[in-house]
Amino acid sequence: MKRYNEVQQPQNNRKKKKRFSKALRNMLLLCLSFLIILIGLLVSKPGRRLIYGWMANYISGAVNTGKDLDGDGIVDMTFEGLTHDVNPDARKEDYVTNILLMGIESINGGNRTDSMMIASINTKDKTIKLTSLMRDMYVDIPGYKGSKLNAAYSKGGAQMLVDTIEKNFKIHIDAYASVGFDSLEKIVDLLGGVEIELGKKEAEYLRKTNYISKPQYRNVKEGLQTLNGNQVVGYCRVRKVETLEGANSDYGRTLRQRKVLKAIFEKYKTQNVVKLVSIMNQCLGYVDTNLTSAQIRKALEDVIENGIMTMESERIPVNGAFTEQKNYKGAGWVLVPDLEKNVQAMYEFIYLDGKEETTQETSSPK
Repeated sequence: MKRYNEVQQPQNNRKKKKRFSKALRNMLLLCLSFLIILIGLLVSKPGRRLIYGWMANYISGAVNTGKDLDGDGIVDMTFEGLTHDVNPDARKEDYVTNILLMGIESINGGNRTDSMMIASINTKDKTIKLTSLMRDMYVDIPGYKGSKLNAAYSKGGAQMLVDTIEKNFKIHIDAYASVGFDSLEKIVDLLGGVEIELGKKEAEYLRKTNYISKPQYRNVKEGLQTLNGNQVVGYCRVRKVETLEGANSDYGRTLRQRKVLKAIFEKYKTQNVVKLVSIMNQCLGYVDTNLTSAQIRKALEDVIENGIMTMESERIPVNGAFTEQKNYKGAGWVLVPDLEKNVQAMYEFIYLDGKEETTQETSSPK
């Protein structure tokens, strides 16, 4: 009996090893097949589009789309995309996607668009362009009397703000996304902070005021440094001291906001893929948008396929194309823009009007 067991045991071990080797071989073949398929997807444009589609569906499911999009107190879960009835002539080009970014600040139960920017993905010059819209600009609001641009959101939500921008500046808005200041703080912290350079006056002001809401973080200093989310939000809100470049009041505030978005963009670029996926997974829940899955896929494809790694910024109204007025038409202190000049400036910045002709003239033989 003992000898039989001794003989039987090695045979069983050999059978187990054989089964294990076969299972391991099958697993390796499966992994190799998956790797070949993945490489095939990545190296072919149709394959990459399939991946962008998967990513877009995931992002679309993770962001918040069930907000009070029309500003009427009713959550419309079926709202997909924006209508463009106010100004059908608003300029639209295939090589540009315009997304309205809104910074929403809720105080005492009310919502304000404390910041408004247009993020334009331009595949012609391979850049992302940020255009700040000053909230105190006097504009025509469809269905209402003229008022500050900041008032449009309170009168009809995101749709009214988009309609107002399209009517006054004749530029097509494809979609919008909004983030509250409390969410901005969390997004920056997930990134481990962002690098911002502070001027002496900015640092002193942030240390002695409550713009940085948590006292333990009022330890900022002059120069380049990493700011956490709470510090960044405080920095974005400052209006009463000039920036490092000398911009003051709301001009300085919008400049700071563009700097923060650029700093976030630069920090994202430095993350490895694994960490980036983890960060995105957590950040998406802080974003409210009406971007459809198809629009997200297109944005991903435009940025990745064109290797877009550069961000530029501009402010509307541009210098020399507005006047400051007190008690203007009952709207209080406002900026009255020269719409023709500012539309032209936006077209040059976002759509590159005039730049192609200049390049051709410079490069043509004499």
